[in-house]
Amino acid sequence: MNRTRFISNILLIVMGIVLFSYSSAWAKNPINTNWRGLAAKGYDVVAYFTEGKPVKGKSDFEYQWQGAKWRFANAEHKSLFEADPEKYAPQYGGY
Repeated sequence: MNRTRFISNILLIVMGIVLFSYSSAWAKNPINTNWRGLAAKGYDVVAYFTEGKPVKGKSDFEYQWQGAKWRFANAEHKSLFEADPEKYAPQYGGY
């Protein structure tokens, strides 16, 4: 085996390992979060449906789902999300 082919094979193996590691990490936490672990940058995702505009969530109404913290403007929005999170969560994990 020549040197170029050997290096190419090593690079392919390394790329495979990196891609596998990335996909495994993404599968464990498919929600895009900020540095504090907040989904949707702390905005109330239910408000987009009920009020048609972005509303900042409050730490008093926080819910943990899919490895992320979700904040809501009020208890009603939190309850709606708890009952059916996939209805309100952004598609593709917010990416």
